[in-house]
Amino acid sequence: MRNHDACLEGPDLAALAGLLADGTRASFCLALLDGRAWTATELARHAGVAASTATEHLNLLVGGGLLAQERQGRHRYVRLADPETARLIETLASMAPRRVTPPRSLPAVSRSRALARARTCYDHLAGALGVAITEAMTDRGLLDWEQGPTLTGNGIAWLADRGIALPPATRRPPVRSCLDWTERRPHLAGAVGAAICRHAFSSGWITRIGTSRAVALTEIGWRALRDHLGLSEETHPVGVTETRS
Repeated sequence: MRNHDACLEGPDLAALAGLLADGTRASFCLALLDGRAWTATELARHAGVAASTATEHLNLLVGGGLLAQERQGRHRYVRLADPETARLIETLASMAPRRVTPPRSLPAVSRSRALARARTCYDHLAGALGVAITEAMTDRGLLDWEQGPTLTGNGIAWLADRGIALPPATRRPPVRSCLDWTERRPHLAGAVGAAICRHAFSSGWITRIGTSRAVALTEIGWRALRDHLGLSEETHPVGVTETRS
């Protein structure tokens, strides 16, 4: 017979699952996919719970390694622990069943649609826009998916021509796919995905919508993606009509 204790060795997957089994903690992790640091008060307001309740949940998430925290004066800020944690949350969200909810207010519906059109997933682009960029890069031979996503020679040259510097080698993969929870198709993650997102913000291609992780494609951004990647409204309808004058 196998030793019972030996059966309990290895990763404690149940403990990790338990951290996300609570709706409040799950909503915190989804909100933190915007890549920014939040205070406990902000997250409490977002989830509609008391500050003391939010603190209890955050302590569990930090202790479980899903969140990292930093202090500035009297304030404590929390963020997702690393890009791998963000990828885990986004992948789980794509596999989760859809909630059946009653009709919501017009502002709530608008926010949901904005997130589906374009948003940040930690530090890279997601939603219809993120998927459209990934597919356009694939169609133009900038990405190769034969052995998983890899950046081709043409892809390296394309980044250089756009002034997007390849990040220095780290433990983080240069290119990685992340299953988009609204599109159910992969968008580009990894260090290259993060570099493209930073460039999109700094070049004015995209801008944040309020305090959410939804982003809007600007007129400059639309022209850049059309000229550099061949995106068109017919093939990649990402809500351009709402971000163009």
